[in-house]
Amino acid sequence: MNKLERLADTVKILSVQSWVTFGHVGNAAALFPLQRLGAEVLALHTVQFSNHTGYGSWTGQTFTGATVADLIEGVDARGALTGLDAVLSGYLGDETIGDAILAGVARTRVASPGALYCCDPVIGDVGRGVFVRPGIPELLAGRAVPAADILTPNQFELEHLTGAACHGVVDAVGAATRLRASMRAGGPRLVLVTSLSAGIEASEIAMLLVHDGGAVLLRTPRLPVAANGAGDLTAAVMLFHVLREGPGGAVRALERAASSVWGILRATAEADDAELRIVAAQDELVRPGRMFRAEPLPVS
Repeated sequence: MNKLERLADTVKILSVQSWVTFGHVGNAAALFPLQRLGAEVLALHTVQFSNHTGYGSWTGQTFTGATVADLIEGVDARGALTGLDAVLSGYLGDETIGDAILAGVARTRVASPGALYCCDPVIGDVGRGVFVRPGIPELLAGRAVPAADILTPNQFELEHLTGAACHGVVDAVGAATRLRASMRAGGPRLVLVTSLSAGIEASEIAMLLVHDGGAVLLRTPRLPVAANGAGDLTAAVMLFHVLREGPGGAVRALERAASSVWGILRATAEADDAELRIVAAQDELVRPGRMFRAEPLPVS
């Protein structure tokens, strides 16, 4: 393969997420990992904050949906939406930003008909409840899910989007299967539950994937770390490997993504750091130190 062929084979992703100067959430958790894996990333920031809001105080500003739409229009004017493999989105600051992202997804699919949309439907989490603005959960359920090819909810978000409590793995498989049925027809329709604890041993945490071939569960040891941005990192790395593996490779993509994320979380725990050690542990992205395998599950 010559240089031009390698460039043509580069995965290209438009990532529309928040940005923080300090720490690793949103695009600050997705941009470098995707680049380290070899992707060309068009990073469009929806906010620029000093740090993530979990610290309780921060500086900076939230951009408007009009700003996001304007930037997408400018990118399109350069012809950069042509040849895109995917659009990735995460936390939505308000409904207008969601509107702009979904319009950008539609615009991308005109320029690049095969492009996928990976939506991390950020709504809330166990213990914290819903932490997004009013209207966002409804926008995600009513408009983003039907436009998505890949969804990466946590357990709380899966329950919120489906209205079904998950008391065990069987419940989670059923909920993810129902959610998958409401996604865009014609795409891979992958639902990855990024952190499942229902029915899982307290010493473990699991990821659940429901796809065309059924459902699989991947368990990893639970680590003493609660760094923000792990979901953003997981969605980005999973998307990359889905694009690389192609049709039928969803389980392999999960195994690669989960192993890399666990390696970075382990390095974060060992450093006793409140922020993900993405740069220090970057080799985990390309050569995970420990590989985890998924186990098949029955789908009712």
